[in-house]
Amino acid sequence: MVRKLTQKIKLFSSPRKEFYLFLKDLIGYCPGNLKLYDLAFIHRSASITDSQGNLINNERLEYLGDAILGAVIADFLFNRFPQEDEGFLTKMRSKLVNRSFLTRLTFEMGLNVFIEKNAKSTQDKSHIYGDVLEALIGAIYLDKNYRVAKFFITKRILSQYVNLNEIEQVDKNFKSRLIEWSQKHKREINFITHEKTLEGNRQPSFVATVEIDGKEAGKGYGASKKEAQQNAARQTLNELEVSEDS
Repeated sequence: MVRKLTQKIKLFSSPRKEFYLFLKDLIGYCPGNLKLYDLAFIHRSASITDSQGNLINNERLEYLGDAILGAVIADFLFNRFPQEDEGFLTKMRSKLVNRSFLTRLTFEMGLNVFIEKNAKSTQDKSHIYGDVLEALIGAIYLDKNYRVAKFFITKRILSQYVNLNEIEQVDKNFKSRLIEWSQKHKREINFITHEKTLEGNRQPSFVATVEIDGKEAGKGYGASKKEAQQNAARQTLNELEVSEDS
């Protein structure tokens, strides 16, 4: 009780009261070790010198927060999608921890307002913003514990700022992803779909072929044209990933 009262006094008497109260509303409790949270928002370009003459910034906290975020997201997805395979879970996790997504979250949560960075650092270095979110997670872990950090990620971030259904559908829209790939690489792509009766199947079936620059690149089957095209696009994407990685 006394400790909590002392923490509140520090918050309201500090010249950085606005920042600390923002954090209190965001994370749901009074931050204890204020220096950790201050450090989480200091980018390398604005590094400060400690009492021993060492330059300090949020990079170490970002390293720690990155590991915690990855573990929590992996655990969350494992329980959220019990029927999905390792490939799906890996792709979903990748979408939730990539720099562009973390940058978007940083702005939506209002963290960007409090970042300390050198004015000469370019604004297009989006990793600056995503790094701050990870550093904040690292600060929460050190100030409290893993359980509190996990609660912050799942309840204060995923539940309030992330539409998992939307992300899942984007991940499963293989045709859209393939079209985006063709536009990015300036390749001509066509979907050719035919109705076909497969042996022993009384229901009409469809087969779709993907052609890239006039050459067959993938094929898929389905009970509808849409399903066949999605399966063909998925196979094509898998082949492209193999060829691009080799």
